[in-house]
Formats: sequence, structure tokens, C-alpha cells
Amino acid sequence: MRAIDILLLVAAIFLITLVVIQTSKDNAANAFSGEKSELFSHQKERGMELFLSRATLGTSIVFIALAIIAMV
Repeated sequence: MRAIDILLLVAAIFLITLVVIQTSKDNAANAFSGEKSELFSHQKERGMELFLSRATLGTSIVFIALAIIAMV
């Protein structure tokens, strides 16, 4: 394995971890029953949610860049 492959593997594991940690914005029960509450849909992310969202975005950009570099 090359060093880029190891970095790609670490980025993939970190990205999966970040996605799993995040809370879901939709309730699965409401998705199947058809009701959708719009009361809190326009709330801004704050604190830890904002950090996780930005970390996921940054990690996904790093993952995509490493994947493109690994193909070359």
C-alpha cells in the first residue's frame, strides 16, 4: 500500500465516523406517516452541530481530493 492509500483509508474512516455522529433532522416515524412538522425546520446550526457540519464538509473535500490524487 502506498502512503496515499493509507491517507485515503484514514479520511474515509473519519468521514464515516462524522456522519454517524450527526443527529438526524427528520424523524423516521414522521416520514412513514406523512406528517411533516415545519416548526423547527429553519433553525440555524449552532455549537457542536455547526462544528460537525463543517468538519464533515472539510473531511469530504479532503477525501475527494485524495481519491482523485490516488487515481493518478
